[in-house]
Amino acid sequence: MIKKFFIFMTFSALLIHTSCESKKEKKEEEASFLVSSPVKIDTSISEDYVSQIKSIRHIEIRAQERGYLEKIYVDEGDHVKKGQLLFQIMPNLYQAEMEKAKAEASYAQIEYENTKKLADSNVVAPNELAMAKANLEKANAELSLANVHLNFTQIRAPFDGIIDRFLVRPGSLVDEGELLTNLADNSEMWVYFNVPEAEYLDFKIHMGEDDDRKVSLMMANNRIFDHEGIIETIEADFNNETGNIPFRATFPNPEGLLRHGETGSILMKMEFKNALLIPQKATFEVLDKKYVYVVNDENAIKAKEVVIGAELPHLYEVVSGISENDKILIEGLGLVRENDEIEPEFVKPEKVLSNLQLTAE
Repeated sequence: MIKKFFIFMTFSALLIHTSCESKKEKKEEEASFLVSSPVKIDTSISEDYVSQIKSIRHIEIRAQERGYLEKIYVDEGDHVKKGQLLFQIMPNLYQAEMEKAKAEASYAQIEYENTKKLADSNVVAPNELAMAKANLEKANAELSLANVHLNFTQIRAPFDGIIDRFLVRPGSLVDEGELLTNLADNSEMWVYFNVPEAEYLDFKIHMGEDDDRKVSLMMANNRIFDHEGIIETIEADFNNETGNIPFRATFPNPEGLLRHGETGSILMKMEFKNALLIPQKATFEVLDKKYVYVVNDENAIKAKEVVIGAELPHLYEVVSGISENDKILIEGLGLVRENDEIEPEFVKPEKVLSNLQLTAE
């Protein structure tokens, strides 16, 4: 009986010793926390935005006079030059009106000259000469107007561009103001995209030289357009429903690859000079304020508020609150409390960044 009791006590002691050792090892394991420092580097990020591509000039070509469309001198999709004849509306009626106005102007000229001779000889009163002059001026004005109407039967390109689809055919009776086609100037393209408020603020804060306004365009086939664009315009107001503000970038289009109405994605690169970066996972939030745990020389942790300047993928840019010499807790934030002492395991900031897949420059 004594022997059995001794075996039981020995076994119990062994269990207690094993359990204590296990708890001690577990406690030591849990007391080891990963710690690193903020890093100050130059870096950049690229944001992409859905965009609409528009011609720098895209206008409607409309009939300026009523009549039958006599001839079309170009084809759909043709490149045309400024002043090139596009459409001819049957000019017979307007030609006749001009001839009539020309004859009336000639008659008024002869009448004025005869009246002037008589007025010079004091045969007629000065009022009659003034009336003859007024009739001449009226006839000349009507001749000019008739000539304008005749010229309006010829519709010419107001600038170099590409002809769109025809909406009428030869022989059609067109009314004044009727749409015939569209003309697009694709020498440069305007690309519109919407930027959220926070990213707009980041852009304005970090925008410096012209290089900061350069953007790239990813086309619908997932290829990058060969030429860079420049952000030239930001509209005045935010959309209260979406929280976005429209940007406009201008792209050169010397090969004519881009066309009016295409879609794509703007890739906007944002530079951060001497940015103090920390992992997002190293922060916690209390009442809309962000904090980190700083490890002091005694390995005790203290909460410090940090002010965030910009949000990058997996990272925050810190404006104030900590420095690059501080050591911050980057894992296990939920396992500790203020003033706890820990066993820190320091990880170099470069390794932390590489694990977060940051592209640093």
